[in-house]
Amino acid sequence: MPRKITDECLACGTCQGECPVDAISEGDKYSVDPSKCIDCGACEAACPVGAIVEE
Repeated sequence: MPRKITDECLACGTCQGECPVDAISEGDKYSVDPSKCIDCGACEAACPVGAIVEE
C-alpha cells in the first residue's frame, strides 16, 4: 500500500531525497505519487516528524 504525507509535513525535503523511485514531489507540503510508490518505507523512516503513513 503506498505511503501518504499528512498535514504534519514541515516541507523539510528529507523524504524526497530518500525515495529510490522519485515518487515524492514538493509543494506546500510534500506528496507521494501512488502510481510510483513501491512501498519501501524509506521516506517514512526518514521523516523527522512522523508525517508519512501507510495509506
